[in-house]
Amino acid sequence: MLHTVLADNVGLGQQLWSGIISWSFLQFVVAFVTIFGFTLTSATILVLAERKVMGWMQDRLGPMHTGPWGLLQTVADVAKLLLKEDIQVSSADKAVFWLAPSVFMAPVIAAFAVLPFSPYIQLPGGALATGIIFLVAMSSLDVIGVIMAGWGSNNKYALIGGLRSAAQMISYELPLVLALIGVVMLTSILTNDGIGTISLFGIMEHQNSWQHTGNAVLDFLFDGFTPWSWFILVQPLMLVVYYTCGLAETNRAPFDLPEAESELVAGYLTEYSGMRWAMFFLGEYGNMTIVSAITSYLFLGGFSGPGVNFLTAQNSLLWGFVGNILALGYFLFKIYALCFVFIWVRSTLPRLRSDQLMQFAWLILMPVGLANIVATGFIFLVTDALHLPIWLFLVILGIVNWVALFGFIQLVGRVTVASTRKAQAPAIRAQLRPRAAAPAQALQLRDGIPAPVAQLPQGVASGHK
Repeated sequence: MLHTVLADNVGLGQQLWSGIISWSFLQFVVAFVTIFGFTLTSATILVLAERKVMGWMQDRLGPMHTGPWGLLQTVADVAKLLLKEDIQVSSADKAVFWLAPSVFMAPVIAAFAVLPFSPYIQLPGGALATGIIFLVAMSSLDVIGVIMAGWGSNNKYALIGGLRSAAQMISYELPLVLALIGVVMLTSILTNDGIGTISLFGIMEHQNSWQHTGNAVLDFLFDGFTPWSWFILVQPLMLVVYYTCGLAETNRAPFDLPEAESELVAGYLTEYSGMRWAMFFLGEYGNMTIVSAITSYLFLGGFSGPGVNFLTAQNSLLWGFVGNILALGYFLFKIYALCFVFIWVRSTLPRLRSDQLMQFAWLILMPVGLANIVATGFIFLVTDALHLPIWLFLVILGIVNWVALFGFIQLVGRVTVASTRKAQAPAIRAQLRPRAAAPAQALQLRDGIPAPVAQLPQGVASGHK
């Protein structure tokens, strides 16, 4: 009996050791370090990029004094937040108040776990087959942390910010999912068995279908990299809808009503300070990168780029390493290019009103997403009934989508003007009401503004008493 137990223990030890030194375990370690390091450092990089880009767009310098060209400013900010006093509200619900930052941050880290950064930097065993569903579920959990922060703070401004965020994130979750359905429909149409995929890796493969020609140069450039078949060319309207919903899901401008500092001090963040406050912003910038990464996979080919498939297929440790570094570089470039659009929008557009926010989700984005699903299915049924090739279906669908995109832009412009005029109507009617005649010597006003200087008495207009 003793010999049997010892033999079993030795066998378990050998299996454990063989598992530790295996390529799968090494892949897990590399993926874990890369993903966790990217999650922690991406926020620091994006904060610096946001300050620099907004400074450039607003004709100012931005951070300049900490480090060369101000590059260490965000590093100093992180050190300041780590050392800053953590003030706690005495009348707050302490358990909810303390747990809220962790509940907000946990889905962000969990979402990064299923994002392949390269052919090797991903969880062992391949990408999660239900990647899109998992990511949508994780993005839906953020609202719980926001509501907990608003409720646990025992502050009316924080509570209003949390409730606004709940209404906003739940509303924009629906058109976001409708935008994803259009992409899944394309994957089902492009397969021979008619079964689509919701795996990020599978969607990326549907956008990169190069047939080997035997020409080394062409195969190196286009093996796994065919930008003319990216879904952005076929579904550009859904890219705009998904990205707009991503802006709302991350509470970024112009959808930053939960943190409206002009109305709510800082919204659900009002009572937070120090590292707890920083965790919310770490989660916000993490959500920015997740939205950009998913957009890259759905519409821009993921981590595909010239040389990635060609080099990783050589079965060489050196060339495989180079191919994975190239894939990581292409993927990060696409992510930060899309994050630049986040910053660009914040620098350009003013904050929406609460009624405009809800009307845009329910009266514009929802019908547009449903119409795209119906149009995609109808065009496929017609082309399939006429036995037309798939490429002709994609061309027709692309033309319809691009026309619809320009129509969508015109629609948004008209709705914005109409809603603004409707909001200004009471003030305009008040100005048009007949007023009692003012005394002759009284200072004439127009819309509450003094009359032009030229109409004032000579002494006042000249500035002399």
